[in-house]
Amino acid sequence: MATSISATGFQGNLSSSFHGSWGSSIAGEDYSMLAKSVKTQVRVAKPSRAQPMMKNINEGKGLFAPIVVVARDVIGKKRFNQLRGKAIALHSQVITEFCKSIGADAKQRQGLIRLAKKNGEKLGFLA
Repeated sequence: MATSISATGFQGNLSSSFHGSWGSSIAGEDYSMLAKSVKTQVRVAKPSRAQPMMKNINEGKGLFAPIVVVARDVIGKKRFNQLRGKAIALHSQVITEFCKSIGADAKQRQGLIRLAKKNGEKLGFLA
């Protein structure tokens, strides 16, 4: 966009208009050459996100954490995780049966399962 500035109204026929090389080069034929030299597409790298880790924030804390850590070391991590998975599944079944007996809906049941997980973390069962 070319800008033209003019000053008039002075005695002695002093009038000027700014159309110097800068104005003509941007608005004129040099503009197309300038536009060609500038990249029209800019590649922006996708921000790298760290993979979320499922980690207990209370790991090593809680009343039962030392017992859990010793049991994991004695049994082995793979076998320990299998037993823990079975225990969690069994506990979820108990919660489901309890919800059926009192007439709680699925949303309430899911809330109780989440509460059990939080309590297990706080007590150190998921250490």
